Amino acid sequence: MGSKNKLKRFNENETFDNVFQPKREELVEATYKMKGHWNAKYFKNDNPLVLELGCGKGEYSVNLAKKYPNKNFIGIDIKGARFWRGAKTAIEESIPNVAFLRTQIELIDFAFAENEVDEIWITFPDPQIKYKRTKHRMTNSEFLKRYKKVLKANGVMNLKTDSEFMHGYTLGLLHGEGHEVLYANHNVYKQEGSPEEVTSIQTHYESIYLEQNKPITYIRFKIK
Repeated sequence: MGSKNKLKRFNENETFDNVFQPKREELVEATYKMKGHWNAKYFKNDNPLVLELGCGKGEYSVNLAKKYPNKNFIGIDIKGARFWRGAKTAIEESIPNVAFLRTQIELIDFAFAENEVDEIWITFPDPQIKYKRTKHRMTNSEFLKRYKKVLKANGVMNLKTDSEFMHGYTLGLLHGEGHEVLYANHNVYKQEGSPEEVTSIQTHYESIYLEQNKPITYIRFKIK
């Protein structure tokens, strides 16, 4: 993407009322006004709040919002030029129950209050295969602790990935740390009875993976 195009998208994001771009200082210094008030201040209801971490172009967040109008969705990514597409689509199609937050995933517990979130989706994250990149894996122990802080007591996590490595790493970690695995499958499109929200929504890249017969894996779990 050209820098001109990127700049245009950044500028347009500034005008979208469904895009939030707090400064790092606001979050870290605990002055961010949306923390603990996302439903009251933006969505204006008390429906369940669902996050998608590393949302990319926002396809999954937007399509989940269409499918579940009685839930609120927030796609989170540090790359605003990417989720611009999802934010624009939501405005064009008048989808009121989805918003986008530009921040780093490691600041999630600064952007949301304890027990504010009902569910979290992680879709097609970078598996960070090299050992020295373990700390960047979005399902490592440190990240799970952050997610647990913002999730309600009964909150649920979802991991959907094309990476057998990420699937295996996460399953091993969950079992090793005593978390509760509710459902796990290493090829959801070949398995009867896979959850509908997993197979009925596909990102652009996911459809390419499926054309290549690449298995898509899925884990649903609770952090203990």
